[in-house]
Amino acid sequence: MNARTPMTVEEILAAPESDYMSPRQLAFFRQRLLIEKDQLLNNAQETTTHLQDNGSTPDPSDRASVEEEHTLELRVRDRERKLLKKIEEAIARIDTGDYGWCEETGEPIGIGRLLARPTATLSLEAQERREKLKKMHGS
Repeated sequence: MNARTPMTVEEILAAPESDYMSPRQLAFFRQRLLIEKDQLLNNAQETTTHLQDNGSTPDPSDRASVEEEHTLELRVRDRERKLLKKIEEAIARIDTGDYGWCEETGEPIGIGRLLARPTATLSLEAQERREKLKKMHGS
């Protein structure tokens, strides 16, 4: 296999620790991030189309239901917009060679954590420390 061919989930899980963030692993995560980015952009386009097709409803309770539905949809899209920014930052970290390494400790984030959350910037331990500090300081 060529170094640019993305791995499968099974291959990435079976890979030795010495392969951590190899070109093939980086290609795997780039592909995964790009797929997620495309899905988010499609969702945003569907929302735009849906909101533009706002059929006028004469019944006030129907109109209130439609407005509530739009509010919820916009809230979801706002979360997705924030995730899209994190995806773009993760792709940039792949390009700079920083992807997969904890920004706090410099240690590997870990394949399992990156499979679960490909935009992670902290190892599980660093994330837990940060959350404990936030709780202690009430932020």
